[in-house]
Amino acid sequence: MWRFIVKRILTAVPMLLGIALLTFALMGGTPGSYLDSMRLDPQFSEETIAHYERMYGLDKSWWVQFFSWVRNIFRLEFGYSFHFNIPVSKIIAGRLLNTFILSFASFLITWSIAIPLGIWAALNRNRFIDRFIQFFSYISLSLPSFFLVMIFLFFASQLPGVLPLGGMVSPNFEDMNIFGKFFDILRHLAIPAVALSIGSVAGLQRIMRGNMLEALGQKYILTARAKGLPENRVVYHHALRNAVNPLITLLGYQFSSLLSGAALTEIICSWPGLGSLMLTAVRSKDIYLVMASMLMGGVLFIIGNLLADIALAKVDPRIRYD
Repeated sequence: MWRFIVKRILTAVPMLLGIALLTFALMGGTPGSYLDSMRLDPQFSEETIAHYERMYGLDKSWWVQFFSWVRNIFRLEFGYSFHFNIPVSKIIAGRLLNTFILSFASFLITWSIAIPLGIWAALNRNRFIDRFIQFFSYISLSLPSFFLVMIFLFFASQLPGVLPLGGMVSPNFEDMNIFGKFFDILRHLAIPAVALSIGSVAGLQRIMRGNMLEALGQKYILTARAKGLPENRVVYHHALRNAVNPLITLLGYQFSSLLSGAALTEIICSWPGLGSLMLTAVRSKDIYLVMASMLMGGVLFIIGNLLADIALAKVDPRIRYD
């Protein structure tokens, strides 16, 4: 297992470099730069703009800028943000936690609801409750999360004071005690987290239902029932253990999308996360900020898949990475 982990980590390095190179080429290949906005402002002289070009390295070709950025990455320096005029690492650190809170809340809601729903639907196949859950899934999958957010915000605006309409904290957040701060963040989390979870719950429960039905149809389940084992033990000990294996791989992919899945929802709800930050960075061509955000997504993708492979080996004794 350790040899497999080391091998995956070593192969991740060229993969991350490839992601960074492609992103840098796309950003560098588009016309214009961050300094174009300065050129439109009469307050900035040509000498001042030329000074900023030399300071930021924008007077060099994009591939020279890329290799300079890669050299700095190995020193854990992500560059300097043109738009915010501070190091990129400070901006990412400030926004990363906010996005992780929102995405992780949605992640917990999704998995804590979808897995029991999928099992319940499989155990009541073709009955009313199963048909109702599947109808709910079809409707939920057809509604994008940003549309659900706008619907929830509309209803919340009709009930003032029940749920906040945007932001992450209230204006008097600093005056609250620790429990007040916790519940204030939960109130602000309610609308975006639930909106993000609805579509994911629908898709995940359908996968769980299908896996559970397949497991319940296997011969070893028939044998377990023939031996007189209690139904709960047959379902939750034998069938569920095999039905949940494909979901572990899906868990790795969902972990890798924690930072990117909430971008539109963050923008609509004014949640101060990486989504609105990426929009600002791309629009202003703040290339080092874009690069750092893309690199974080790539790292999470690799970590998520590695954790999924390790978890599969621990759960399923048939899987070995020798």
